[in-house]
Amino acid sequence: MLEKSFMDVYDKFKLHFYRSVFDDVREREGSLSAMEVFSLEIINALGKPTVGQFADFLNISQSNATYKVNNLIKKGYLERANSQVDRREYHLILSDKFYNYAAMMSSYELEVMSRIKKRLPKDDVDKFDEILGVISSELMPECS
Repeated sequence: MLEKSFMDVYDKFKLHFYRSVFDDVREREGSLSAMEVFSLEIINALGKPTVGQFADFLNISQSNATYKVNNLIKKGYLERANSQVDRREYHLILSDKFYNYAAMMSSYELEVMSRIKKRLPKDDVDKFDEILGVISSELMPECS
C-alpha cells in the first residue's frame, strides 16, 4: 500500500513536470531543449557544482559536460564563478533567468503544498514534514 501510494504521488509530480517542460520547449532561438532543462535541474540539485562534478554525476565525459554548460551559458541560464579554493576551477551558478523559469516550474508543487496545509490537520502536516526530512537526509544518501 505504501509503495503504491508513494509511486502514485511521485508519478503525478513527474508527469506534471514533464508536461510543463514540453509546454515550455519551443523551436525558437534561445529556447531550452528537454535535455537542457534536465541539466539545469541537476545543476540546481547539486548546488553550484564544478563542471567535473556535473560530468561525474551524469557519468559523461568532461568535454560533453563542458559543451552542455557552454550552451546553457550562451542562453543565459547559467554563469561561471571562479572557485575560492582553486582559481583554475569554476563553479556553475544558476542565473536569475533560471530562477524565473524555476519559479514557474515549481508553482504546481507549491499549490499541492498549499492544498495539503488546507486539507490536513496541522499535526499531520508537521509529521509529514518531519517524515520528508528523514527521507531526504537519511534514506536517500545516493542523492546527497
